[in-house]
Amino acid sequence: MSHDMFGALQSFTLASGATSRYYALSALERENPRLSRLPVSIRIVLESLLRNCDGHKITPHHVRELANWQPHAPRSAEIPFIAGRIVLQDFTGVPLLCDLAAMRDTAVRFGKDPKIVEPRVPVALVVDHSVQVDHAQSADALDLNMKLEFRRNAERYRFVKWGMQAFDTFSVVPPGIGIVHQVNLEYLARGILHKDGVAYPDTLVGTDSHTTMINALGVVGWGVGGIEAEAGMLGQPLYLLTPDVVGVHLHGRLSEGCTATDLVLHITERLRLAQVVGKFVEFFGDGAASLAVPDRATLANMAPEYGATMGFFPVDEATVAYLSATGREEADIDAFASYFKAQGLFGIPRTGEIDYSAVIDFDLASVRPSVAGPKRPQDRIALPELGRTFEHLLQLPLSAGGYGMTEHSPGQRHPLPEQAGGDIGHGDVLIAAITSCTNTSNPGVMLAAGLLARKAVALGLTVNARVKTSLAPGSRVVSNYLERAGLLGDLETLGFNVVAYGCTTCIGNSGPLLPGLEDAIARHDLVCAAVLSGNRNFEARIHPAIKANFLMSPPLVVALAIAGNVDIDLTREALGTDRAGSSVMLADIWPSSHEIGAALADATDAETYRTLYRDFATGNPLWNAIPSVIGTTYAWTPSTYISAPPFFDAFVPELPGVDDIRDARALALFGDSVTTDHISPAGSIDENSPAGAWLRENGVGKTDFNSYGSRRGNHEVMVRGTFANVRIRNLMLAPAADGARIEGGLTCHQPGGEILPIYDAAGRYQAAGTPTLIFAGAEYGTGSSRDWAAKGTRLLGVRAVVAVSFERIHRSNLVGMGVLPLQFKDGDSAASLGIVGDERFDIPDLSGELHPQQDVVLHVTRPDGSRYAVGLRLRADTPVEIDYLRHGGILPFVLRELLGLV
Repeated sequence: MSHDMFGALQSFTLASGATSRYYALSALERENPRLSRLPVSIRIVLESLLRNCDGHKITPHHVRELANWQPHAPRSAEIPFIAGRIVLQDFTGVPLLCDLAAMRDTAVRFGKDPKIVEPRVPVALVVDHSVQVDHAQSADALDLNMKLEFRRNAERYRFVKWGMQAFDTFSVVPPGIGIVHQVNLEYLARGILHKDGVAYPDTLVGTDSHTTMINALGVVGWGVGGIEAEAGMLGQPLYLLTPDVVGVHLHGRLSEGCTATDLVLHITERLRLAQVVGKFVEFFGDGAASLAVPDRATLANMAPEYGATMGFFPVDEATVAYLSATGREEADIDAFASYFKAQGLFGIPRTGEIDYSAVIDFDLASVRPSVAGPKRPQDRIALPELGRTFEHLLQLPLSAGGYGMTEHSPGQRHPLPEQAGGDIGHGDVLIAAITSCTNTSNPGVMLAAGLLARKAVALGLTVNARVKTSLAPGSRVVSNYLERAGLLGDLETLGFNVVAYGCTTCIGNSGPLLPGLEDAIARHDLVCAAVLSGNRNFEARIHPAIKANFLMSPPLVVALAIAGNVDIDLTREALGTDRAGSSVMLADIWPSSHEIGAALADATDAETYRTLYRDFATGNPLWNAIPSVIGTTYAWTPSTYISAPPFFDAFVPELPGVDDIRDARALALFGDSVTTDHISPAGSIDENSPAGAWLRENGVGKTDFNSYGSRRGNHEVMVRGTFANVRIRNLMLAPAADGARIEGGLTCHQPGGEILPIYDAAGRYQAAGTPTLIFAGAEYGTGSSRDWAAKGTRLLGVRAVVAVSFERIHRSNLVGMGVLPLQFKDGDSAASLGIVGDERFDIPDLSGELHPQQDVVLHVTRPDGSRYAVGLRLRADTPVEIDYLRHGGILPFVLRELLGLV
């Protein structure tokens, strides 16, 4: 950081009397006196540009351009952002580590030192996504699930341990500690970073879309794909279009009985309608200042669900208090508060102090108890409407987004096999999970769940045996304070035993249902339900057999587990009966804010945080028993978990450029809201799928299939699982006799129309040298930022995805893998143009000079020989993204730079 092109390097004084250096934004006020009216999030990004301005990757022009940010200006300029650190979770971190290992192999092949491939910023990998809820509702569930996790993932964990010793700036938080975002919030984040005697704000990107949870601490950060994160690790700026910043003015107070979860479901619904996709959201006003940091974290976590790049809360006294309460060092807290005060960034803005691109007014008092679902997190349902909404959707046709149960008889039950006992019907709750960083990081809602459980147990309420209940705290701190408050035992009495400290049900690691249930669901074509305190509920995400998934606060998860069915109005109908046979209403056991506040004292012991985060290895014999592998390069051995990725097999020094697309075929044709859950392999592996067949061929029994997520380090499994989701609907397939769209990863191979798994059809096209395209509707790629959604697309031979619109991270990931994201123009779509998938396609003029958002032409030839052309826009949005496409992707681009070839 020897450069100081604006004379901004100054000193500030800490409360302790010590001094430190920093790059003062005030140095830019000479040119822009309105700098203090810029959104706080923009000013923190501006500090990164100012501090890293070297005249090469970041130039004075970049700094001045952002310093002159205008709230309503057209957005065409790119920001080269350098994050202070990077956070990974293991589902994305392990394949990223595979890529780094393969890049080192390539460096050796070209006669270079493999250590040229080395993270340039601190990287933390939190192993949290690999545990499944195989065991639940027992005192030994946690121990049994962890033992299974280590048995299944020993190969992966050996590889992770190799990475710990091979890379100097790569650290690991081992399994059994907590969920990456909660660990980041409670431990990894320090608020302020130091390098070469200079203090600067903590900033980061993470390979999970919910990285935004850290925005609650005033930390600028967001989710990126593993592909982008890898480039950031290797010293590349992350390029983003200068964003609009939407200010959300919070005022008023939450009403009695409403939770932070209810608030975030309202905000998610409201901001989705406001179309904040790709924008920064910054909360301000007295209502924002009144929220505790855990409540802010709940709102920030859900930024991907409302579509924003960030959900940002500026730093204030509540932030400082949270850092103190969670055991941070006093010197760090002093530096944090002193820095933000010196920089003029301390305090949540009030009305009129900041110039935002738009302002959305939200009254906290308008929030009412709610759930969201059954297929999308933005589809909020007021709690009294849950039963009526479910009944409506049950009978609504499939074509209208319902379940098509037109012959449904309300209240109809079906007997279960003897080993399962009882009966089953539509709407039955089969999974009730307190899980996911969104809510388990919030002591208020977790203690509310425990208090509700205490009252329910005291009255003799129980949970039906068919409901698989589980508690997966986001860190060990949670179970600690629940136990100290005397509430963990009550949750356990209702079956909510601790099953893991990691991300479980919310990402599909829900494990098996009770025996006999899946057969009964399939036999009677039942729409059963999962209730969870998560942030994602897309189709087939939670469990492939469960079609209706509802998000809600932890206490509502407990309540609906007791009720046993979602076809209910919890404000008017009884949850159950007490020991005397009297009806018990939800209001009878709902904890008051006073009761929750009294219990919160048990959740704010700083020494507990320090103790539990002090030494990860202590008391973790399973992790300690994993053998370490030594060396700067990895000795690849045959494995169905870890394999050398093929992305560098054909790597050459020369720039490959972009070829025209000639005589292409459609591999699939999708509608709106196809998520990365639909595209990227996730959850369990079907033994009859291409991936399952490959595993069997390689000697893996079904009981050892594990999950797609755990096998992300093996491209053979992942490419076979791309577009293999059991709920994906390829519109190239003719509807069934009842008009319903056929579900599953199938397509029509052309010419001829033979129906094949998408993987098999892609293989035939590649063998014949035929390029392929994917067609899709609006919001293509929404959901988790899974890099395999783009990597798998590339390995299937897809040259371009043509969609009505793209989700931000997935669009960027496609570019990062050298796949062209092309967007319809002027209201066009595949449907409006009559594209059905039997056509041939040409996109010429790609081999010439490309530029950002260039217009290109798609030529369509129907089977009868008739032709027409339609204009598309190339959604490579910045000059560097054009470079990535010319290099064949971001990884070859970075590698050529490291090798000195560009």
